[in-house]
Amino acid sequence: MREPRWLDAEQQQTWRAYMAASQLLSDHIDRQLQRDAGMPHVYYMLLVWLSESPNRRMRMTDLAERSKITRSRLSHAISRLEKDGWLRREECPTDRRGQVAVLTDEGFAALEKAAPGHVEAVRSAVFDRLDDDQVRALGEIMRTVAEGLAPRTGAGADVPWLR
Repeated sequence: MREPRWLDAEQQQTWRAYMAASQLLSDHIDRQLQRDAGMPHVYYMLLVWLSESPNRRMRMTDLAERSKITRSRLSHAISRLEKDGWLRREECPTDRRGQVAVLTDEGFAALEKAAPGHVEAVRSAVFDRLDDDQVRALGEIMRTVAEGLAPRTGAGADVPWLR
């Protein structure tokens, strides 16, 4: 058995700082959206992705992949957003088993109303605290980490959106 590759003191400090910042930022953004728009961050992001999709529609499986959540959690979120009138489900024209989520005009209006407060919360929590070099470095670091962790799709891929 191989000896574990323990983190050195600087790596441990960096990891803990990342974890603290990540949790605090997630909570900060979620509280702001709940308070100002009546929705959690994950619902906001679903509306964003639909708003950026052609004809404001996306296959549910693609939406699950983009959101990195389980199908059951996505289904619950979609049901809530449907109840609010912010989106609707339609049968997928190319796959009889699939469904498409469609952002309604009411949902787009809710997104437009929520966006300014969300952007200000992100800007004040992250970008106002960093200089231009730090912003570029953060972007490079996060892209590198995300690319390294991106699951390989196909049979046997253990990713939330396939569960």
